[in-house]
Amino acid sequence: MSGTGHRAALLLVLGGSLTLLGCGSSESEELQQWMTQQRNQAQPKIGTVSEPKKYVPQAYTQERIVEPFNSQKLTQALRREAGYSGNTGLVDPELRRRKEALEAFPLDAVTMVGSLLNKGQPVALVRVDNLLYQVRAGNYLGQNYGRITRVSETELTLREIVQDAAGEWIERLATLQLQEKSK
Repeated sequence: MSGTGHRAALLLVLGGSLTLLGCGSSESEELQQWMTQQRNQAQPKIGTVSEPKKYVPQAYTQERIVEPFNSQKLTQALRREAGYSGNTGLVDPELRRRKEALEAFPLDAVTMVGSLLNKGQPVALVRVDNLLYQVRAGNYLGQNYGRITRVSETELTLREIVQDAAGEWIERLATLQLQEKSK
């Protein structure tokens, strides 16, 4: 390319750039003017804020009713959670005796898998953690002080001592039925 051709190309590029620059500045100015006009026309509407209401403390008028933060009420709740209540006649003997091995497992983890007679006495075979145990009437089972009261060919019955909704110790019957092996 010759020096003249090179100058011509440079002038062409320079001229085009100036043309574009001129167009861009006028559009930018128009945009700035429009934004300023819109900003001036937009007026925020601020409402008045009302005075805050005066706080008036209220006196406690329920003196005859047990206060929710009363120490006696708290003590009763703690005793109930710890397993003690006024009706401890049922559970006191259970707390004094030595626990048997099968009392460490919840009743739903124990499965009756069979029964047999040992010296004329009915004995149930129960499985816990893939180990078999022989139990008979008088043995303890489960975590609710469950004492076995009867063993038959198809089930064993036990008496449990549990707390009701009011925290009182009550007796209830529970059964564990023979589970047939599933195929």
